[in-house]
Amino acid sequence: MTRSLNYRFLVAAIAIVALAAVEIARERRPSFLRPDLRLYAFVANAGDGTVSVIDLVRVAKIATIAVGPSPSGLRAHPKFNQIWGVSTEGGYAFVIDASTGRVTARIPVGLSPFALDFSPDGSRAYVAASGSATLVAIDCTTGQVVGRARTGRRPWLARVTPDGKQIVVPNREDSTVEVFDAATLTSLATVGVASRPEQIVILPDSSVAFVSATGANEISAVDLKRRALVASLQLSGAPAQMLLKPDGGELYVTVPASHELEIVDTWRTEISESMILGSAPAGGTMTADASIVYVTDSAANSVAPIEMDTRHLLPQIPTGRHPGPAALDPSGDLLLVADEDSGDIAIIRVRTQSLITMIPVGTQPRSIAIKLF
Repeated sequence: MTRSLNYRFLVAAIAIVALAAVEIARERRPSFLRPDLRLYAFVANAGDGTVSVIDLVRVAKIATIAVGPSPSGLRAHPKFNQIWGVSTEGGYAFVIDASTGRVTARIPVGLSPFALDFSPDGSRAYVAASGSATLVAIDCTTGQVVGRARTGRRPWLARVTPDGKQIVVPNREDSTVEVFDAATLTSLATVGVASRPEQIVILPDSSVAFVSATGANEISAVDLKRRALVASLQLSGAPAQMLLKPDGGELYVTVPASHELEIVDTWRTEISESMILGSAPAGGTMTADASIVYVTDSAANSVAPIEMDTRHLLPQIPTGRHPGPAALDPSGDLLLVADEDSGDIAIIRVRTQSLITMIPVGTQPRSIAIKLF
């Protein structure tokens, strides 16, 4: 009788473990994935010149790729199975084959590039070389430089308008924004803005560019049709990151010094609200429907979710030390946060608003790109 009970107990225990394993596998694997699809995160580690590859289904690091000194600005190509980025100290753009993890190209662009952007159809990449005062256009099929133009002093980055017709470049030391024709790289206009412009977001209809100015603690709005300054909005401190709602109606600006998230009404071109978030709100991202904004707090070592319809701050989620950039996977199931000081990636389950795990990557992770292929 005892043996029979033990046998039944053993069978039941095995069944429970098996069911638990299946449930865990389902929990980890995004529901939209077929067995032949891969979902990888690529993380640029500025301190050691590498890109770490994380399998988001297995939730594990699977590769480390040497790309060159001070990589940044990782972007998933919209058409090819490629990850693009720049080496700030090396002065080139690099291309990684997402399926093999190999660097397939290093394309010289000039001194001190920080970021890149793609045309809407993915045919071209644009890079501003800050140290060389140049704007470069690259054919994404051949990897060849097909255009080059002079800019003002210290161009910070290049942003393509959603219609693909113009390139907008902030010149940090000139305190100007320069507008170029995307096809020819002809300079169309130079517009004066607030001091030390750096980041740019552009409304979906390509009508207005919002430019963060760290030297003046302002956001400048530039009309891209009239190519003129519309307004400069005073913030409570230096802006860190700008997040634009998909419909373009609101712009969210993190301000670490004042512990705030400033909300800009883009239709009226005015600051409509401010929210106190924590110690030092820095980076962030938002869900596809903009219902929740996630803001990383670099001093509190956490991420703060905000329900934007009600402006309700949810409980903060712990991360590693000094969290900065954040990204959501295509399904919106997983939130990834790069922790610069602890050298890891915090992976958060969005449904439960809880930390799943922290994966060591490299030194000073500062950029994340996610590719489904």
